[in-house]
Amino acid sequence: MRHLHWFTNDLRLHDNPALASHVAADSLLCVYLMPRPRPWCNLVGLGAQRDRFLRESLQCLRNSLNALGQDLMVLEGSPELVLPDLVSRFAITEVSTSFAPGYYERRTLEHLTRKLSVPLQVHRGNSLFLEHELPFPLADLPGVFSPFRRKVEHLVVSGPKPATIRLPPTPSGQFDAIPPATGKRDPALPLPGGREAGLRRLRQFIFDEESITRYKETRNCLDGMDGSSTLSPWLANGCLSVREVAHTIFDFERQRVANDSTYWLFFELLWREFFFWRAVVDDRQLFRFGGQSGQRRQCCFDPRTFARWCAGDTDYPLVNALMHQLVATGWMSNRGRQIAASSLINELNGDWRFGAAFFEKHLIDYDVGSNYGNWQYIAGVGSDPRGGRHFNLEKQARDHDPEGLFVQKWWGETPGQPLHAVDAADWPIEGGT
Repeated sequence: MRHLHWFTNDLRLHDNPALASHVAADSLLCVYLMPRPRPWCNLVGLGAQRDRFLRESLQCLRNSLNALGQDLMVLEGSPELVLPDLVSRFAITEVSTSFAPGYYERRTLEHLTRKLSVPLQVHRGNSLFLEHELPFPLADLPGVFSPFRRKVEHLVVSGPKPATIRLPPTPSGQFDAIPPATGKRDPALPLPGGREAGLRRLRQFIFDEESITRYKETRNCLDGMDGSSTLSPWLANGCLSVREVAHTIFDFERQRVANDSTYWLFFELLWREFFFWRAVVDDRQLFRFGGQSGQRRQCCFDPRTFARWCAGDTDYPLVNALMHQLVATGWMSNRGRQIAASSLINELNGDWRFGAAFFEKHLIDYDVGSNYGNWQYIAGVGSDPRGGRHFNLEKQARDHDPEGLFVQKWWGETPGQPLHAVDAADWPIEGGT
């Protein structure tokens, strides 16, 4: 038996049932295909920090595989073309992958199921619950978070499986090195990719510093390590299993203390779970202007205004600082994302999908369900029962940056510009000619 495992958002050996299924194979080819985001909303490719974090995570995974006598083949190209070629070249008898929600992910799996000449096994994804463990069929998945939370928060979260300690050999010799990232870690938030770094941060935040006990009060802090757990990058790339994060919380509550803040970190995992399953159900609607609601709001696309928002060159210093932080570090706090999204949608009257695409390009914790689901939430076309959120930017600055230190750190003050700029050819011609 010659097996192939296609890594996607499961860059770990720990709690990876797909890898465990290959122990008895004669050989195992481990493959990762670099993401190639489709041209979308005038954007293409990965931002420097997202690319950097991903490549560091892949190198960490490769080191772990090497310790078991395995290796990782990292290739460019679409799964629909590359995987059938590998199956033929290495005489593969079975292909496996881990489930990832999303319309394009679903289409890819359907295509591979038809095109591959061997079975394709899809194992559970990085979620707290399996579909059959949910207390409702997916067709009845609540459209908003609160009913979902009430139905699932008391369910038993299965424990993570131990790491695979033995794997079959590769069917080939040594693979090419993973090309290094061109982007460098920003010293303001130097989050390294890979499981080892994720485990260090998990241990530090919960047990070593006990920051989890204050999380509910500090989670809206705009700077990364000051209040947020910052676990999302390692969760999004699958360096950490969401079940092991949940059970680390449970262990802390049993061994140390349980309070509103320790629950709140689990509460955030439930939000992530909600968007995971909404991405499955919403499918293509996750990317549509009207979202799952089908509602339409009046907006326009002004390239200059969108470019100013992307560059952090608006008339709103806090928004500018947040956008500079995002591009420089690949990260932005949850509160910051809400503020930046609200400004594009409400102050600048922009199309929310363009903002979501910009976040997709740059966020080191990009996750299709959470990213697009949260943008729909702010735009009022998704899971917010109140029909969207409009943040008062002056109040947000007073509440979360009262001394202006964040704006100063991320150079949010920029020269003012006219609201509109037109060329002479854009002026109307008088006289009806």
